[in-house]
Amino acid sequence: MADAITQDQARSLMHEWVESDSLRIHMEAVACCMGACARGIDPEQEQRWRIAGLLHDFDYEKHPTEAEHPFVGVEHLRQRGDVDEEILEAILGHAQYSGTPRTTSMARYLFAVDELAGFLVACCKVRPNGVTDLAPKSVKKKLKTENFAAGCNRQDIAESIADLELEPTEHIQHCIDALRDDGDRLGITPDAGS
Repeated sequence: MADAITQDQARSLMHEWVESDSLRIHMEAVACCMGACARGIDPEQEQRWRIAGLLHDFDYEKHPTEAEHPFVGVEHLRQRGDVDEEILEAILGHAQYSGTPRTTSMARYLFAVDELAGFLVACCKVRPNGVTDLAPKSVKKKLKTENFAAGCNRQDIAESIADLELEPTEHIQHCIDALRDDGDRLGITPDAGS
């Protein structure tokens, strides 16, 4: 195997494959949440967990069907030879339909932050203060509003949190805190872009 891919190289690869700003922001948000989760479990693995977040949807824009995503992307990463199997398995496992079991903490957490991170960004976009004063109570209320961020799979959020035996409020708060730390870059603070 070649030298392991770095976070900067993963971000560059993501930018090569993805033109959509919203999809890039989603992957960056997932990477932020993954980094925060890794710090609580195995801080030495933070960069690898962030890479999984950055790359989990990098093929989605070009290959959006269930027959292609994330299989095309994973095959591309395998051919590169610089992304380890645990990251590849986590990327496969974040797609329920892939049939890939989530056997590692990385894979379970990628599934647990993917839909949630997207939902949190959507919540931030409709709030005057963005992520600045976002609270789990508000997120839980929005989760019950079916027509808000309708593309978000609420069942995946609930199942993934239950699978990890996490307390939902704490997990949501943990992810909010992660996004808050990078809010300006993600465009989810009032001053972002000014």
